[in-house]
Amino acid sequence: MNDFLFSEFNPVSAKQWKQKIQFDLNGVDYNDSLVWESNEGIKVKPFYHKDEFEQTSFKNKKKNFSICQSIFISDEKTANRLAKDALQRGATSIQFEANEPFKGKELLKELVTQSEGEESLTIHFKLNFLSQTFFEEFLNITHEFTVYLNTDILGNFAKTGNWFYNQKEDYRILEKIIKKANDKTAIVSVDTRLYQNAGANIVQQVAYALAHGNEYLNYFDSNSSNLLTSETEHLTLSNKINFHFSVGSNYFFEIAKLRAFRILWQLLLEEYKLKSKAHLFVQPSLRNKTLYDYNVNMLRTTTECMSAILGGADTISNSSYDALYHKKNEFGERIARNQLLILQEESYFTEANTIADGSYYIETLTKQIAHKALELFKDIENKGGFLKQLQAGTIQRKIEESTLKEQKQFDCKEEILLGTNKHPNLNDKMKEELELYPFVKRKTRKTLIKPIIPKRLAEVVEQERLKEE
Repeated sequence: MNDFLFSEFNPVSAKQWKQKIQFDLNGVDYNDSLVWESNEGIKVKPFYHKDEFEQTSFKNKKKNFSICQSIFISDEKTANRLAKDALQRGATSIQFEANEPFKGKELLKELVTQSEGEESLTIHFKLNFLSQTFFEEFLNITHEFTVYLNTDILGNFAKTGNWFYNQKEDYRILEKIIKKANDKTAIVSVDTRLYQNAGANIVQQVAYALAHGNEYLNYFDSNSSNLLTSETEHLTLSNKINFHFSVGSNYFFEIAKLRAFRILWQLLLEEYKLKSKAHLFVQPSLRNKTLYDYNVNMLRTTTECMSAILGGADTISNSSYDALYHKKNEFGERIARNQLLILQEESYFTEANTIADGSYYIETLTKQIAHKALELFKDIENKGGFLKQLQAGTIQRKIEESTLKEQKQFDCKEEILLGTNKHPNLNDKMKEELELYPFVKRKTRKTLIKPIIPKRLAEVVEQERLKEE
């Protein structure tokens, strides 16, 4: 059988396609009617053609992704039991969250991976505190696991407006912990979920992730050169940085976002003469999730997890459909975990996670996002770097501008959240269902900088509906 099934047809150039489309528009301008511009300033065409195509350097290796179960540590024995249960039910990694030091041995007791081929169980942490004594003791008992401690002192500064202690002490503790860690432990993280959930557009998210990570590379390159060396690659600081991303509902743009970041991070590491690969821990966005018609959240998280997979995420932790207003519960967690299992096992996304490679549209988006993000990154660096821009309030102001633009689009129904600002079920009642406060919490406190505050698009609409119930 002839491999070239369409060889009998004459090839059609991009110019010919455009002329045909223009003819069929009967005088209506092609650019005005069919080309639209995203919030990032990226113009999206109605078709893409190999004549105008230049493939990026990104290649998504064919591999599995980890399904991560998030567990809050209120009691070590309970958290340990929940982790074992999640691993038996399909999770392949665990994320523990804690607000204060805990008993590590009790938490990790008898935890083993349930996935074939895994050398050791991967455990992520989200620790909302910084304690040198605790971390050094804890690292002594984690040798049988692959551990991501995810210490992000700069992210905490951006989120709370304050350091844990002060800038000098925070960096001193971070350096001590890094020196204590073995080659299976990653200490530093760059948590860009804050920027996405606060309303930053996609180009800003990539640029801020790059600039945020560069703050650590630049600091340790200047102040602690023994931590930033390519002599023993597995022990470099760059191999100890874990990147956290949130993905929203702009399906193809989110795929391109993750791909663009990997390209730019590799370019940045080359400037430091380092070789490494960013580990991407990805979760669905909170910004577009809704209180009313909450089952739609399952549709949103499904497409967002698909974007994460095709974008090359290493670890994905899904959010339950009722996470806004319910305390963690077995049903919601099981549904969230099963969404990923279905994508992995029944939809064969593990086998098809390279299908974005070579796609004219996605490759073009990747290149455009990378180019714009690189320009923004250079601007940030030319003005003193990410930390100085935070201290000057520039990052906060730029995010607020993006947030207000998107909010206006939502308010005038250009940005649609089904069941909330379009086709709402007015008989839907939620006041009696609230176990958690689903809106921005305002706390009056003294801060060094204006903190970056996450906020959902639907909050004002939902508050008005709750008052009317």
